Amino acid sequence: MTNEETVRVSPSREDIKRSYEKISRWYPLAEWFERGARKKALQVLDVREGEAVLEIGFGTGHGLVEIAKSVGETGRVYGIDITPEMIKLANKRVEKEGLAKRVWLCEGDARKMPYENSVFDAVYMAMTLELFDVPDIPIVLGDIKRVLKPTGRLGVISIPKEGYEDSLVLKVYEYLHRRFPKYVSCRPIYVEDSIRDSGYRIVKSDETKIAKLFPVKIVVAKL
Repeated sequence: MTNEETVRVSPSREDIKRSYEKISRWYPLAEWFERGARKKALQVLDVREGEAVLEIGFGTGHGLVEIAKSVGETGRVYGIDITPEMIKLANKRVEKEGLAKRVWLCEGDARKMPYENSVFDAVYMAMTLELFDVPDIPIVLGDIKRVLKPTGRLGVISIPKEGYEDSLVLKVYEYLHRRFPKYVSCRPIYVEDSIRDSGYRIVKSDETKIAKLFPVKIVVAKL
């Protein structure tokens, strides 16, 4: 991974938290555009009945609902997010779907999560890993390794830098990130290299586009 080619994250965790609180009412629109990638990623992750699954950075809860339906009544779904307003919105969504008894949400930092070792069958994160600064990405992936079972799976949807170094769309996005970092808080990263460098084995990798324009990569990895 060429870290020097990855745009750094300048806002603090609190800056990003406040930004997402401000945009939380509009965030379902972004999740609507991401629905195709989310559906494809969860199919590849192959969440099964009875599993314990964690979603990191769950937004307003669309992914949580789909995961909760997949694990069934015997499964458990956990979610961690830094934004209290997102937690409120996600709780409302899972309650409306009648799934609240199998979903547990908390406010927290993915760099040091409040879960015991080796408790999850799968961990899922969509458009979240690229929110972290370059030095923090391996810390997040390391703590995911800690909470995953030895046979566990990691599913990631991310904006890829690899293969798109000359993409005009992503160059514009990186410019907006530099210009308005509190609001365009994520940016392209070397997602596959980041995952491999953290000791995972990639078992599946695919790409799709949001709104037929914006590339995203879907990666499933194991320990």
